[in-house]
Amino acid sequence: MRHFGHIAPAVRKNLFHREPVDFTAASPARMLSAALGATLYSPATRPQLAADIVKQAARGVVSMVLCLEDSISDAEVADAEENLVRQFAELDAVDGELPLLFVRVREPEQIPDLVGRLGGSVRHLAGFVLPKFTEGRGEAFLDAVVAAEALGEGLGEDRPLYAMPVLESPELLHLETRVETLAGISRTVNRHRDRVLALRLGVTDFCSAYGLRRTPDMTAYDIQIVAGVIADVVNVLSRADGTGFTVTGPVWEYFRHQQRLFKPQLRRSPFLAEGVEELRTALIEHDLDGLLREIELDRANGLLGKTCIHPSHVTPVHALSVVSHEEFSDAQDILRPERGGGGVLRSGYANKMNEVKPHRAWAERTVLRAEVFGVAREEVGFVDLLTAGLQV
Repeated sequence: MRHFGHIAPAVRKNLFHREPVDFTAASPARMLSAALGATLYSPATRPQLAADIVKQAARGVVSMVLCLEDSISDAEVADAEENLVRQFAELDAVDGELPLLFVRVREPEQIPDLVGRLGGSVRHLAGFVLPKFTEGRGEAFLDAVVAAEALGEGLGEDRPLYAMPVLESPELLHLETRVETLAGISRTVNRHRDRVLALRLGVTDFCSAYGLRRTPDMTAYDIQIVAGVIADVVNVLSRADGTGFTVTGPVWEYFRHQQRLFKPQLRRSPFLAEGVEELRTALIEHDLDGLLREIELDRANGLLGKTCIHPSHVTPVHALSVVSHEEFSDAQDILRPERGGGGVLRSGYANKMNEVKPHRAWAERTVLRAEVFGVAREEVGFVDLLTAGLQV
């Protein structure tokens, strides 16, 4: 699979200076963690789940989570597990690429049980999402993933089962327990570094602990108690010194028009081309201008990828993940072998300073993002990418 692979080759050629590369579930973990993009969540109870997966793959979705936890009631769990096994069997007949599929479980015991019940259909499974992850709960979950991998008859020797812990517990939110909770999580995920693909943020649970809910006019970063937790998670768990993990952005909860209190956050200037003003209007009407701002703030704060609960969120996340020609030019200049000794140079775009040693980690991350999401042509902007993705 590849990002923007659902777009016609001729259109991609006009959009990209460098097109996104292909990847599979057997690709290196570092690549997969960067390639997750907009991870679309779906309740495991959906009766046409297999058909939904195929449909979303055709629309550009490359990762999905099939949820057995908060999205369904306690009484539905057994039926949802049976449905999941049945739907995975239906995927065996699919001739085509499927997204990376993860199952969000409730308890560790579900993991080997589900893998055993999936049989050969487990080959469609990329791994598990582990809820309310702390050191105390996490070890049992990760041990269960290791045990389940040994049962996976259809996985193959080069295909691990990955884990994506969700950081959402009250102990992480509360100030008096945050430092030790983060230290415990760090110890646990580092013991299973080859197993942990990415860390996900459960911002809805953070808000719940204080009876809060952000409006469509506000991002997660406008809720200061949430922004503080995100900053601390990145500080401890996503450092650029080789010890860090990919941390994904929080869910955006809105997908239909709400009554507004504040002005739209989407500037007119990028949408001045003929016929594109209608796109701006549509984004605002569906409260996606707030989503776009939050995606930009995610990346500025060290997060990559995003949890999504509606298909309309996927294309904006991916369009804003493409590396601009200017970013790529700067990253290449910084990483040139002859720059190994450091120094300062003017950007090829003549609009900023590139300081080789301080900007090196940024450049390395940018090149990795460029590999999986591509590099836009010099004259191509976010609106062009968004329009192309929405027209498919």
